[in-house]
Amino acid sequence: MKMNEAAMNQDPVIIPQRRRFQAAMILAIIADALQIIVFPLFIEGAISPVDDLLDLGIGAALAYLLGWHWEFLPSFFAKLVPGVALVPFWTMSVANVHRKSRKMPVTIEANREEPAKTEPRSS
Repeated sequence: MKMNEAAMNQDPVIIPQRRRFQAAMILAIIADALQIIVFPLFIEGAISPVDDLLDLGIGAALAYLLGWHWEFLPSFFAKLVPGVALVPFWTMSVANVHRKSRKMPVTIEANREEPAKTEPRSS
């Protein structure tokens, strides 16, 4: 009976925003470390399908964790240019998304001093 109740209660798992950014940053750092340090030692480099699969997987994971952001596109396209793959684009894109999400809107309040009220003079 308990299993049936658990199966019917399909509440979504809610991950706090801070944990999402931490997980996304850890994934991005691991992916960049693999692509910059580990993969060039054992795999053919930019033409490697393993590198492409890692990019697709990390892109999907980051989009799931943080939602879609335009900052993720340069990470995909930069991998196509030889030599540019040595830049940690995934880490930079997650850091940029985090920076933009922390930016607080600035409101400018006008000087709302009311003019001094003068009473009309009676003659």
